[in-house]
Amino acid sequence: MPSRIAGKTFGTVSADRQTEMSGLEFVRGLVDGTLPLNTIAETLGYDVTEVASGRVVVTAEPSGIHLNPAGTVHGGLAATLLDSCMGLAVQSTLEKGVGQTTLEFKISLVRPITPETGPIKAEGVVLSRGRRIGTAEGRITDQQGRLLAHGTTTCLVFQS
Repeated sequence: MPSRIAGKTFGTVSADRQTEMSGLEFVRGLVDGTLPLNTIAETLGYDVTEVASGRVVVTAEPSGIHLNPAGTVHGGLAATLLDSCMGLAVQSTLEKGVGQTTLEFKISLVRPITPETGPIKAEGVVLSRGRRIGTAEGRITDQQGRLLAHGTTTCLVFQS
């Protein structure tokens, strides 16, 4: 079981509560712990650690719970971190009463991730945000700044 993240709770934020906040306010709440992280963050042991409009950082420390049968970290962890940081980056640009959801994303795994890799950082940055579509790119790096995986996403932007 992943360790608890200090100062964070896990759950969901009601749709009504979400519509009361801008996207940036929502993601700031995830970062500062005033809003709960989603339960997949608890399951996989990741945290939302930084936000600025159009940019979000998600961090994790790979461990034995993340391994695939070959003994490396399952690509699903990288996919989840990238989907989260890219989608939240788009979210951080939205006005009150506007939501977003992932339409599609693509990732490339360029270097193996193992428990020995140590802490990793997934950074998502918005490329374009229109009325109906937002796109973002993401990069996962290790503490030495080496690229481990990268991806792009397309999100549907909608009135909540």
